[in-house]
Amino acid sequence: MSDQPWLVVGLGNPGPQYAGNRHNVGQMVLDELGGRSQTSFALRTTRGTRSGVAETRLGVLPGGAPGARVVLAKPVTYMNTSGGPVAALAHYFGVTADQVVAVHDDLDIPFGEVRLKRGGGEGGHNGLRDMSKALGTKDYLRVRVGIGRPPGRMDAADYVLRDFAAAERKDLGWLVDAAADAVELLVTEGLEKAQLRFHTKA
Repeated sequence: MSDQPWLVVGLGNPGPQYAGNRHNVGQMVLDELGGRSQTSFALRTTRGTRSGVAETRLGVLPGGAPGARVVLAKPVTYMNTSGGPVAALAHYFGVTADQVVAVHDDLDIPFGEVRLKRGGGEGGHNGLRDMSKALGTKDYLRVRVGIGRPPGRMDAADYVLRDFAAAERKDLGWLVDAAADAVELLVTEGLEKAQLRFHTKA
């Protein structure tokens, strides 16, 4: 396996007022990955954009080799302008689109489930749409963290910008941990093995 780094991006909105929102679950996963590798995020300005960045290794490669080299990134922009920082970091670190991983919330997946895919549509997700535009391709990897659909007639935009409900928070730590596991498996053993584990019901 090449030692070219992976760029793992946690999508969300900046600032403490958004930190617990469903829309910020991708950044929660990045915080978990940083904690696992005992790596802290430092603010980096790249091509006029800002992100919290941590360079580390995740997991253990097949055969027991040190884990995959990764750049963890949390753009310091609002969700709908995530693409600029992602493209700037990909250029700076020499990361091609096939080794960019977006970790994000997904309304179309039930709360508590994690799915992975490469490419495809953005499902109305503004962060993904801006990433696709800035990278010039949709052919990057996604770790999709299920947050479920809004109840009743609640608007989806309002739903994603609310904190997780009390009942959800009981399982939120487990969900974030599972999504972090999915990222580690993806970057160490590939998409197919990660999909086999996370898309197969026990």
